[in-house]
Amino acid sequence: MSDLTPHQIVQALDKYIIGQSDAKKSVAIALRNRWRRLNAPDDMRDEIMPNNIIMIGPTGVGKTEIARRLARLAGAPFIKVEATKFTEVGYVGRDVESMIRDLSEFAINMVREEHTEAVQEKARQRAEERILDILIPPAPKSQASPATSPVAIATSSSSPHEGPSETELRDRTREKFRGKLRDGDLDDREIEIEVASENSNMLQVFGPMGMEEMGINLQDLFGNMGGKKSKKRRAPISEARDLLTKEEADKLIDMDRVTRDALERVQQTGIVFIDEIDKVCARSGAGKSGPDVSREGVQRDLLPIVEGSGVMTKYGLVKTDHILFIASGAFHVSKPSDLIPELQGRFPIRVELDSLTEHDFVEILTKPQNALLKQYQALLRSEGVEVEFEDDAVREIARMAAHVNQDVENIGARRLHTILTTLLEDLLFDIPDVVAEKHVTITKERVENVLSSVVENRDLSRFIL
Repeated sequence: MSDLTPHQIVQALDKYIIGQSDAKKSVAIALRNRWRRLNAPDDMRDEIMPNNIIMIGPTGVGKTEIARRLARLAGAPFIKVEATKFTEVGYVGRDVESMIRDLSEFAINMVREEHTEAVQEKARQRAEERILDILIPPAPKSQASPATSPVAIATSSSSPHEGPSETELRDRTREKFRGKLRDGDLDDREIEIEVASENSNMLQVFGPMGMEEMGINLQDLFGNMGGKKSKKRRAPISEARDLLTKEEADKLIDMDRVTRDALERVQQTGIVFIDEIDKVCARSGAGKSGPDVSREGVQRDLLPIVEGSGVMTKYGLVKTDHILFIASGAFHVSKPSDLIPELQGRFPIRVELDSLTEHDFVEILTKPQNALLKQYQALLRSEGVEVEFEDDAVREIARMAAHVNQDVENIGARRLHTILTTLLEDLLFDIPDVVAEKHVTITKERVENVLSSVVENRDLSRFIL
């Protein structure tokens, strides 16, 4: 993260997200400020709070994608949650603190994978030794070594030119098998290995707030009471090597260090993306009754988490003071000012995302590294078929997507998925049984023939597109 300047962050986001320069600029500044805070003087570091962001814009314009790509750039723990899943205390549903527990769990897995990668080579070597021990069992320890027995000593003194000892022969055989193992010559051979058994005992505790975390800890406690159990299973050496490497890597990892690193990363660089926050707003002009009461309760529960508080997880206490919160919502039937004032104040940066135009759709189809057209080309290339989209055809697809969004319902770039699925449905179905061509060109005429009747018919568009 220290290597990424705000301009470089925006350039990296441009590879995947078209337009929305204001939103990219805001999140780039927020991300760089994390690094700036960590390098600030000690007496100021804890006083610098993150500038949480609220994104306002219709669905399908890139709000979630911006936050997800930002987290990948930073290598930071990231979690996306739906605000509608949470309820205030006393109602059935998830409590807001569970988002921090989920973020901690994600961070633990992320750091564990990093530590596993660091010890992978050593774990692979240990797994190799275990497989060789199965293929070439070591000599029993109780048996006297021939090289050190009185008979062997007498023989060696009288016959200096006698052949190699049993130990030397065993070592040579082991090295020969090691070479075959590394070359893959033994991959199909089945062996019997002993691996740790997965604990399938499930324990769940239901109850009021706080029991969720207690249930997790109780499950860990009772699950480990019997100690680690192992079981024998037969598997090809190729599969056995992977199983034993994973087991050896787990032994080499220091889980206490993993936990410390993960919690530190959550507290200093964690990002929580709260989607559909507009759904927990009390509607403008509505009375404070019915479901609006619960919606405001969720906002009040969110407030201390966003403001900065301690959340107890099974890995320890997590302070949320410096976690970056990014909220988003379409705000079709409500507006940001309908949030309670205290929560509004915790999201000082507001960014309005633009609706996508026909020109944006053309770029979305062609420019990003994971562009939709490139995805379909990769799918059909697996069948040995090359698909080419003419420029006029791409512009016609974009025009139709923009038209349907304007005429039926604006779902942003997601409309391109429905348009392309309808356009390529017959081609995807007929390959490879019917279509024998190795090169297919999608022309403007083909797009019009397949889609024009659907696009122009409002009723069909509503149900098909």
